[in-house]
Amino acid sequence: MLTAALGTFAALVFGAADFLGGLSSRRSHPVLVTAIVAATGLGVLLLFLPFVPGRWSPEAVFWGGLSGVTGCLAIALLYACLAIGPMSILSPLTAVISALVPLGFGLARGEQLGTPGFVGLGLALVAVVLVGFVRELGAVRPTLPGVLMAIGSGAMIGAFLVLIDLAPDDSGLVPLLMNRGVNALIMLVVMGFLAVRFRGTGRTLGTGGVRLAMLGGVVDAVANSLLLLGVRIGDLSVIGVLTALYPAGTILLAATVLKERIAPVQWVGLAVGLIATVLLAV
Repeated sequence: MLTAALGTFAALVFGAADFLGGLSSRRSHPVLVTAIVAATGLGVLLLFLPFVPGRWSPEAVFWGGLSGVTGCLAIALLYACLAIGPMSILSPLTAVISALVPLGFGLARGEQLGTPGFVGLGLALVAVVLVGFVRELGAVRPTLPGVLMAIGSGAMIGAFLVLIDLAPDDSGLVPLLMNRGVNALIMLVVMGFLAVRFRGTGRTLGTGGVRLAMLGGVVDAVANSLLLLGVRIGDLSVIGVLTALYPAGTILLAATVLKERIAPVQWVGLAVGLIATVLLAV
């Protein structure tokens, strides 16, 4: 019960963080947003560190650092595709892919998938079709680049979950600290490259979304902490799939703040997708 509660709550918090990241990426370059989110998240985790004991070990540093690479790619692709929009379509697509990766990893290392899980897999595929590829008059349509980036982001999110799970149980916040640190370092290097490339062209990284990105970094750090706690006390397959419920938070905010229209067939697809993630966690 506690594992399910942590997974669900983490999903809602992740959804809010992704909405803020996508919104800020409409005002600033996704690379700048990703760097700010990572740096802000690192600062928040450093504040948490004295209250969460953990052992610094080569394994914790390695898996945490490697997760920083996949997390960096995941966030950059996610914010870029959410900036293109529509958030209400691309966010669920990312979620389904991110749920399948840790599930596949769990099956590969011997975890058993019951009948509800196989039903969930089928429903997940149906949900992807209903949400993103069924034409209906008046429905917002995702572009091919947006869909491809959403799929790539989902795969990298799933890889991040697997790598965090591989870190030692006694490592505390060390894997997340390494994750945010590596993430921020990579983004700073990319920002430097873009700054040189944009020189003399009139293009900039933009600063209009900085405050939103900082808020997103705080929310993202809280979500990751909840995720880490859930992985420590529960199964990766359960936490990974429940965390994939995060589109609920993103969709609610997108519909409320941005007034994005979601067609009836897409609502059905979203419902089927959420049911699929729950079945996969059973």
